[in-house]
Amino acid sequence: MKPVFLIALMMNSTPITATASDVCMAAQEMEASLIDWYGEAPVDGANSAKLQMWASEATGTWTLLQYFPDGNSCVVAQGDNWTDGQVGEQLLAALHG
Repeated sequence: MKPVFLIALMMNSTPITATASDVCMAAQEMEASLIDWYGEAPVDGANSAKLQMWASEATGTWTLLQYFPDGNSCVVAQGDNWTDGQVGEQLLAALHG
């Protein structure tokens, strides 16, 4: 399944909950890790109330984070082959649609 369709499916499904196998940590620590390890940054306009897409054109990686009121965040989905062109436009359409 392509990442865009997976994300669109997640955005329209029931609330996402973290499980023991999910990668979760303090949101600031998670964001610093994505920046340092993968060179990812928040994708403008690719967010909802509790979800934010992070991506890097340089490394081609992307990560979808869910934020929680307690200050933690969890990785909901991740992948490779990110491009800011067509995939980015489809993602933005799915998030705002």
